[in-house]
Amino acid sequence: MANAAELLAANAAFYAAFNAGDEAGMGRLWAHGDGVACLHPGWPVLVGRDAVLESWRRIFTAGATLTVTCREPRAWPNAEGGMVICYEQVGGQLLAATNLFRTEAGGLQLYHHQSGPCAGPSENGPDVTRH
Repeated sequence: MANAAELLAANAAFYAAFNAGDEAGMGRLWAHGDGVACLHPGWPVLVGRDAVLESWRRIFTAGATLTVTCREPRAWPNAEGGMVICYEQVGGQLLAATNLFRTEAGGLQLYHHQSGPCAGPSENGPDVTRH
């Protein structure tokens, strides 16, 4: 069973690979088993490791440099690995992201990433920083 610190480290590695445009690093992070999926904002649902890694290759080779800042990550460990929910700051746009990890080959592997537009944290509404 993973702990929160391990989940947050795996999550940080994902955003580091993303910001570096590190295709090989991204390949090391994604799971090999069933149920691998990714939902990029504005893209169709991607299912399967090959489709997900091809999407990252396309993003990295598109020529646009994006800096995605992971803000306020929160981790929920479970018997298989766990979940991290965070905000993604991309320029002036705020997205909410869910990253699901499971243990494969002795380490935490990402098997699902989804992000999309959201409202920011509010005193009057849900806040991912409080559990």
